[in-house]
Amino acid sequence: MVAYTLSILAAVGVVMVTALMFRLFRRGGEDRDPGGPSAAHAGAMLSAMFLLVFAIAIIVPWTKADAARQNTHAESQAAIDAYWAAQGLPGDAVRQVRVALREYVIFVVRDEWPLMAQGRMDPVGAARMDELRGRVSDLEVSGEDEEEAKGELLEHIGAISTARAQRAADAAATPPDGLLFLTVLTGVVVIVFPFLAGARPRGLTIMPIVAMAALLGFGTYLTWDISRAFDGPLAVGPEAFQGALQEFVRVGGGV
Repeated sequence: MVAYTLSILAAVGVVMVTALMFRLFRRGGEDRDPGGPSAAHAGAMLSAMFLLVFAIAIIVPWTKADAARQNTHAESQAAIDAYWAAQGLPGDAVRQVRVALREYVIFVVRDEWPLMAQGRMDPVGAARMDELRGRVSDLEVSGEDEEEAKGELLEHIGAISTARAQRAADAAATPPDGLLFLTVLTGVVVIVFPFLAGARPRGLTIMPIVAMAALLGFGTYLTWDISRAFDGPLAVGPEAFQGALQEFVRVGGGV
């Protein structure tokens, strides 16, 4: 914050020193016109600054939501692969593993997804994966086929845990600190700049400024509303996990 403040003060200082030097050496002329070169240049730069900040505030959450959506498909696919791999386990282990996977996916859809809209995860989900991994690791198998099935299953469970950790990071992720504040600040400056420059629009001439202010207000609110990957208009839904449940039913009759 100190560095940001110093950079702002330095930039303001450059303007003040330049203006003073030009006045002392009697260079240039007075510019009091709201439509003059000073106001036109400053207005164009302020508009460009707002557009840059606004674009970043939109693109960052958009790309984060897209990556989070792809990760949910990776996690659900790993669960499906684990469900298939369990078929090679001995005895009742097939049913136990498949029931555990199905309960985990149901837990994610029903209990964990609402928490992710708040940027949180339920530690119960990670505990279930750890328990399942430990149970499979301790499982006694015989023969090359069962050993291979066990190894493949552990690999898929590891993939689920990895994707789950990424989902936790996606849920907690927000735009860079200060970006939303800077979006609001530059938007307000762009709106009031004509008045600061000396313009006094009246009647119908003020309508373009009112329309611009309304659109800027909506756009600024949108940048806040989409700041979380699992909440807002761009929210990632649990469709991938719901599809996994349907695949479980198709493969093993829901068991």
